[in-house]
Order: sequence, then structure tokens, then C-alpha cells
Amino acid sequence: QLQLVESGGGLVQPGGSLRLSCAASGASIDYYIIAWFRQAPGKEREGVSCISRSGDSTVYAHSVKGRFTISRDRAKNTVYLQMNSLKPEDTAVYYCAASLVGAYHSTTLALNDYSFWGQGTQVTVSS
Repeated sequence: QLQLVESGGGLVQPGGSLRLSCAASGASIDYYIIAWFRQAPGKEREGVSCISRSGDSTVYAHSVKGRFTISRDRAKNTVYLQMNSLKPEDTAVYYCAASLVGAYHSTTLALNDYSFWGQGTQVTVSS
């Protein structure tokens, strides 16, 4: 059974950077599309970014494009989300998730496509 554990969240000033990690155990991330979602208080969970099994296809939400970068390290069985130029509106709990849908180069940010979830890590952007 795949298990996902997020880390790297915290408090950062506007314009700062954080790198989130999603460490997988119980199975190889090679078999999954991996995504980052986030949920702010009072709002629905939204897709932030995802990366294909192949690692060469990525998708970003419009709100983070150009600021966030997703990557995967097969040797460490870990996926990262590098977040730069952070804004107060990026404040949320960030979740890592894994999906078995699609093919080798497929991507998806559809919430219902994801079966495995981490516990989340809080990111707060504030001065």
C-alpha cells in the first residue's frame, strides 16, 4: 500500500521560497502520477501541479505557473514542489497525492483521479 508523507511547510514572508517534499513508501512512485493539491480555509481543495510517471510531462495551475516547479527523484522515491515568489494567497495546507489513471505520459489535476493522499503540510505566507 502506497503511503505519502509531506514535509517542508512553514511560515515564510511574501516573496520567499519553500520546497515541499513528498516521500513515498510501500511502492514505487514510478507507477503513479503524483500531484500537489492545496486547500485554504473555507475553500475547496484545488490542484496545484502534477507530474507524469515519465517525469517529462507536468501541469501547473494558472495561479502558480512560472513560480512553482514540480520534480521527482526516483532514487529517493520522492516528489518535490519548489515554490518561489510566494504570495499570501498561496497560504494553505498542501497535500501530496498519487493516481493510477492514464498512461506513462499522462497528467491529471482532477481531484477524483487520486486515490492516495498524504496528511498535508501547512504553508503560511505572511509578513
